[in-house]
Amino acid sequence: MSGPTAPDAVMPGAEPFAFPGGDGPDGRTGVLLVHGFTGTPMSMRPWGEHLAAEGFAVRCPLLPGHGTRWQDCNASTHDQWTTTVGDAFGELAARCDRVFVAGLSLGGTLATRLAEVRPDDVAGLLLVNPALLTQRLDAKLLPMLSRLTGSWAPIASDIKKPGVTELAYPKLPTRAMMQVRSLWAATRADLARVTAPVIVFHSVEDHVVEPVNSTILLAGVSSTDTSEVLLEDSYHVATLDNDAPRIFARSVEWIRERTAAGRSPGTEIPAAETR
Repeated sequence: MSGPTAPDAVMPGAEPFAFPGGDGPDGRTGVLLVHGFTGTPMSMRPWGEHLAAEGFAVRCPLLPGHGTRWQDCNASTHDQWTTTVGDAFGELAARCDRVFVAGLSLGGTLATRLAEVRPDDVAGLLLVNPALLTQRLDAKLLPMLSRLTGSWAPIASDIKKPGVTELAYPKLPTRAMMQVRSLWAATRADLARVTAPVIVFHSVEDHVVEPVNSTILLAGVSSTDTSEVLLEDSYHVATLDNDAPRIFARSVEWIRERTAAGRSPGTEIPAAETR
């Protein structure tokens, strides 16, 4: 009798990555990047490379069930995803004075969840089109669909910039999506536990995650230092889209503003922004 089938090999380009950081003050600051549902670290690599070039220590794990086959995703759980993110955070924290967490879509959910369960450890959150719920009509059918079929229409590569394709699954794993919904519910319920500084970049036009998600998140956290940046020229995967350079540059500025000499992580920066 054969045992369970092992997950397939990781797709080329989907591998996790890490950059050690420089010798200057930024090298003592870590940034943990978290990719989205059905996606891979490929969607975060340009951001990670930009942060590394600025001297920050960077790490981006591959979430369990991702980067191989969509069938593997259906065998993964949200507890496995949160554990992977927590472990990667711990690895950065062991060698850095402070660690910020940045996430795209479900990666934004996982980043927020980490800030809820470890409010004294996360130096700040940088979220791109974070997800907490969906208003899509077909989502109401998901519990039934997940029992009838393992996959549904894909959500990958919602990118406005011509010629750019996200490395992600060609189908939506329905059973894994049920795990996503459970994680959303837990994260929404505990938003008030977030006290770290938060900056949210969200696309005005997003065909995967509705902008109301960012509104709910910013209204629910207890953070006194919050910022919102509107992205006018990108769809959902904004880290690979037209506004990516703006996200990268602003994230470096934002982190440095909160790690200036003599300022402790989490110290209030009064001016919020919407632009």
